[in-house]
Amino acid sequence: MNFYDLAFTLLVSLCGLLTWRQYHGGDQKPEEKALTQPPVTPHAKAEASQFTRLFLTVYCLVMGSDWLQGPYVYSLYKDQFGLKETIVAALFTTGFLSGGISGYFVGQFADRYGRKTACLVFCVTYSIACFSTLVPKLPVLFLGRVFGGLSTSMMYSAFESWMVTEYHRRGLEKAGTSLSSMFGVMTTLNSIVAILAGVFSEWLVQVTRTKRAPFMASAGLLMIAFWVILTCWTENYGDSHQSSETPAPTAASPVPAKSVLKTVLTDRRILTLGLASCFFEGSMYLFVFFWTPALKAAAAAQENGSTELPLGMIFATFMASVMLGSLLFNTLISSLRLLSPSRLLTIIFATASSSLLVPIVSKSETITFWSFCVFEMCVGMYWPSVGYLKGRIVEDGIRARVYGMLRIPLNVFVVVALGLVQEGEGYRNAVFMVCSGLLVVTSGVFHHVVSD
Repeated sequence: MNFYDLAFTLLVSLCGLLTWRQYHGGDQKPEEKALTQPPVTPHAKAEASQFTRLFLTVYCLVMGSDWLQGPYVYSLYKDQFGLKETIVAALFTTGFLSGGISGYFVGQFADRYGRKTACLVFCVTYSIACFSTLVPKLPVLFLGRVFGGLSTSMMYSAFESWMVTEYHRRGLEKAGTSLSSMFGVMTTLNSIVAILAGVFSEWLVQVTRTKRAPFMASAGLLMIAFWVILTCWTENYGDSHQSSETPAPTAASPVPAKSVLKTVLTDRRILTLGLASCFFEGSMYLFVFFWTPALKAAAAAQENGSTELPLGMIFATFMASVMLGSLLFNTLISSLRLLSPSRLLTIIFATASSSLLVPIVSKSETITFWSFCVFEMCVGMYWPSVGYLKGRIVEDGIRARVYGMLRIPLNVFVVVALGLVQEGEGYRNAVFMVCSGLLVVTSGVFHHVVSD
């Protein structure tokens, strides 16, 4: 068993231990739970269970389709297609540029024509992005990245908007299902799916001897998700939807674009969430681009080092770190109640900042790898924390548009960073340094504005 297999086994064991503690050990006695929670009717419990099952099934399929591609996006372009790193960066940049341009319009489309409809469109556009890898021609690859960026904007706005709006509309909080626990479960399941996707994609590539195989498997999952959404989900809308049966807009009239923009710019909490989204998620996406060359460089620097790395297993280990982070979120927030999500986020930003500095000061493959695992653990705690805060702060009627708008500076940030990319270690270290500094600033601003 090599080093990466041992690391994966260790992290999965820790995840298993925390899962057992949460769901079998428990942090509250039954009589304590009875005192803190109102009685739940069987009907409310059944409705909450059905809603959770329907949403999480699609969520796992969709995220699985995304994670299957994760370990091999860079390697497919760089190694199999033999493209220069500047061209690879341009392909990534195209995706983020597409996501940035479409960010607001995707949210507006989802609010006006329905979040379910937007999710169906996502399944189609992301499938097109997957199939584009079958044609190793630059125009087709760039077109695929355009569809990929558009799809990513939909994925991170429409699905969550549909879930949070349905949660409030159905009154699921009265059924004992908290929004924070829902986001915690989502992140945990997302991590499990990502781990399985990493291992499965590694196996697919070994069996088929082509790095296109995970992308075809991804398209298959999207087709299944499309069918489940089409047949099982109900539709919900934002304030910009106006039914043909409604004669004239009244109090529920559509919210103009200027009003949504004014809401984002004048609400300090939303603006700070946008700052956090821009710099933390931006650092995360840049990490996706740079972790493979960073680890390869560290491995090559070792005595008798090799640049041939088990990318699928490393990716699965990173996802085990994300799962560990989500389980820690559940423990700290839902079980022990030691921190609020906003307080936790300030710690997450500071820790992530430190982890990105490590590969700059150390050339050890082992230390670099573990620092990346710490960063991924921060990612695992970040998603449920920020999801819970956005669910509380942003109004349902403009949710998808605000979510889409918050992704615009994020995409611009990543586009600028990738647009300046250069071959070699120097630029990569500069990116890690800048991201680390921005995360420190974000931690301070977030603590001052949002923390309660």
